[in-house]
Amino acid sequence: MASALDTDDRKAVRRFERRQRLGHWDVKYSPYLYIAPFFLIFAVTGLFPIVYTAVISLQDWDLVRNTGEFIGFDHFVFVFQDPQFWKALRNTFSIFLFSSVPQLILATFIAAQLDTNLRAKTFWRMGVLLPYVVAPVAVSLIFSNMFGDQYGVVNSVLTSIGLDPVGWHTDVIPSHIAIATMVNFRWTGYNALILLAAMQAIPRDLYEAAAIDGAGALRRFFSVTVPQLRPTLIFVIITSTIGGLQIFDEPRLYDVTGQGGANQQWLTITMYMYNAGWGKFDFGRAAAIAWILFLIIVVFGLINFYLTRRLVSDDRSSGGK
Repeated sequence: MASALDTDDRKAVRRFERRQRLGHWDVKYSPYLYIAPFFLIFAVTGLFPIVYTAVISLQDWDLVRNTGEFIGFDHFVFVFQDPQFWKALRNTFSIFLFSSVPQLILATFIAAQLDTNLRAKTFWRMGVLLPYVVAPVAVSLIFSNMFGDQYGVVNSVLTSIGLDPVGWHTDVIPSHIAIATMVNFRWTGYNALILLAAMQAIPRDLYEAAAIDGAGALRRFFSVTVPQLRPTLIFVIITSTIGGLQIFDEPRLYDVTGQGGANQQWLTITMYMYNAGWGKFDFGRAAAIAWILFLIIVVFGLINFYLTRRLVSDDRSSGGK
């Protein structure tokens, strides 16, 4: 009888150890199983195209036979020696600066206002997101007519107050400002909501302590809000950099030709890549341009990440003093 009880006890102990082991494995390995589908899909739709593009960029690709002849870095050499590439690079950075910098400042200001005790908060928060819902094609067509050289709304307003009309489609900087306005119209509200979510996660005790110490609203914003927004600011800046350097829809639809202007005054790198691939059917060269753009985005993303961390860390340390 005693031996039977001992056997039952040993079985119960083994079952308990087995359940404990399974529970340990569940806690340790189940998170990896939950996120595995994302990485599997990314490997198929993201990583494989990147590697495949790198292979094509080193070949003289034949679209008909879907094969290529290895030519090394000839496509990269041609792109770097092409003056049109450097013009497209200049235009891309110019449009990026005219859009991303004002966009981030305005989004932070809007988020700060939405974080206050406004009436009908839900209405205002939904309102700032409406431009993001509008199709890029519609935005580009509307704004390209607003910034028309002859009959545009903006030039009509300028001439009505005694100012000279601006060549929004003929001059370099005005065309960049017009395209950046389209980008800001669509993405400012989206980034404002992201920053608003981060602001609402800031403990209110910090604001109360700062107010007790005599800090005004502006001081609380720069000493409490901005340092607490550091991770979100880094995210918004990096995503804005990626999107700004890949801008295509707005400059492509800014005029009826879609070639970046008569003198390529708003031709961007993505348009330059598109023209190489689907205009000249030189997919090897288009792949090389894609990889150059990828490396540029990586470098500027790292620079933005480093500078943002340094600036916000300095603000936090000075605020703590």
